[in-house]
Amino acid sequence: MSSDQERIRERIKELLRKPGNGNCADCEVADPEWASYTLGVFVCHSCSGLHRNIAQISKVKSLLLDPWSYSELEFIDSVGNNAAKAKYEQIVPAFYYRPTSKDCILLNASWISYREGSLWKRGRDNGQYLSRKFILTEREGVLKYFNKHDAREPKAIMKLSTVNATFQPSKTGISHGLQITYLKDNSTRNIFVYHEDGKEIVDWFNAIRGARYHYLQVAFPGAPNSELLPKLTRNYIKEGYMEKTGPKHTEGFKKRWFTMDDRRLMYFKDPLDAYARGEVFIGSKENSYTVLPGLPANVQGTHWPFGITIVTPDRKFLFACETAEDQKAWMAAFQIVISRPMLPQEYAGKPIN
Repeated sequence: MSSDQERIRERIKELLRKPGNGNCADCEVADPEWASYTLGVFVCHSCSGLHRNIAQISKVKSLLLDPWSYSELEFIDSVGNNAAKAKYEQIVPAFYYRPTSKDCILLNASWISYREGSLWKRGRDNGQYLSRKFILTEREGVLKYFNKHDAREPKAIMKLSTVNATFQPSKTGISHGLQITYLKDNSTRNIFVYHEDGKEIVDWFNAIRGARYHYLQVAFPGAPNSELLPKLTRNYIKEGYMEKTGPKHTEGFKKRWFTMDDRRLMYFKDPLDAYARGEVFIGSKENSYTVLPGLPANVQGTHWPFGITIVTPDRKFLFACETAEDQKAWMAAFQIVISRPMLPQEYAGKPIN
């Protein structure tokens, strides 16, 4: 063994003697023989296998068999097991079971924020629900699903930065179902899933919220829980049918299903469509966005009598509601958004109308 390798081995021994590093960061078994050089923690052989399942986030090496660089060891020294556990486990509820080396692999896999299972997913084109494999990996930062349970490549990869989940029993007619949305090429993609077991779908919902929480902690360091918790998942401000016309206001009004998701007003031909036919960005009053009752004079082609006009810096968007109550409810929903000042990231995230 060269003198350089000997110094590296001695450095590893020094790091293992530091408080907390002498036990696996996940299951706390003594004398870990592996380490994640991207997370800066020491883990046992069993837990290292779980980390390899999330290789985009946690890359592991054997302390005895693999070569190490000084820079990798210095990073581990700057983090270490105690600091990492304080960061990643600070919001774990007191009732949540912390697995040990004596527990089954399922409990340890769950603790390392890796969830895998089958959900029934609605087909985009035919509306038929088929069993699909879903994997949620927090440290990889994605939720993905596979068309076949033995497939190696996922059909879709949903980044946790844009994922939202909401229960939609009235829309889907399924009490144990979720609508999951994410951004794909800056457009909202909808998927509808369910599980026969109500507890299972609730567990998936909470797992998505937990993964989103840790993502937001990294994205907004130091932000208090009062700011992060409302962003984990969100219910839509309002949904329902309205009529709309085109940008020249000369086309006939067409009935569409509308969803007000934060500042995105999306419209669909059918409530369960995978993609919106279009989106309207709703800014704030400081940016010259207003909502007015009624429609401009001489506008024709609407079947419903209660109009709404949204004025933006670029154009006017015209809608019509079936009843006065619907008009009032949509006006109130638009006013909530327009009255709220825009955040810096919302300027960058404006969708194409």
